[in-house]
Amino acid sequence: MRMWMQDAEVRSRRAVLKAAGGLAGLLLTQGCVRPSVGPVASAPVPHAPYPSLARMPAQPVRTMAAPATVNPKLFERAVAALDRHSHRLRRTDRIVIADFALDSAHPRFQFIDMHSGVVSAMRVTHGSGSDPAHRGQLERFSNIPDSNATSEGAFTTDNYYIGKHGRSQRLVGLDPTNDNALMRAIVIHGAWYANPEMIAQHGKLGRSQGCFAVAEGDLARVFDLIGEGRMLYAAKV
Repeated sequence: MRMWMQDAEVRSRRAVLKAAGGLAGLLLTQGCVRPSVGPVASAPVPHAPYPSLARMPAQPVRTMAAPATVNPKLFERAVAALDRHSHRLRRTDRIVIADFALDSAHPRFQFIDMHSGVVSAMRVTHGSGSDPAHRGQLERFSNIPDSNATSEGAFTTDNYYIGKHGRSQRLVGLDPTNDNALMRAIVIHGAWYANPEMIAQHGKLGRSQGCFAVAEGDLARVFDLIGEGRMLYAAKV
């Protein structure tokens, strides 16, 4: 009887050891236990897409009187557009108005600080389709592709890129009068035909194909003043 019990105990121990060995082998194949001979090669894990950056809500539009050097009616329209489109803008602390009631010899690209009322102004071109006779005065706006004309309305400044005109900034049209701007590649860029020498020689700037071209020496300042996510408003009042 005692011998039978000893044999049974030995068989039980062997069964336990065998089961434990099988479990360890299973864990190794699943990667839960790292073998001492080296790391287990694993299949590469694909990178998850980066989450999109959340848009920061723009500050509420501040009510202020038109600065002394800015057309008050045009400023009123620009502020109304700023209020209307504020949910699509990242910043409302500064705007730029292109006052196309002025001719191209005047500094009609007006950067306005909406807190202090300080205005910085410089010259900007209009499109050849807006001034077919090249008189230096914008006569009409257009949103039609290949019109080479300037478009009217509110834009938001988008990202920078390097193109055929060097460093440039894309614009997105926010109104039905300029919603083809991105497709038409209407951008801000520097150009020789917007340099001060043009005024000295011709009394006016050259014309773009609808883009807001500024003097090459002014471009860095323009980008510093307007940045990304602010509003540009172009009109003639």
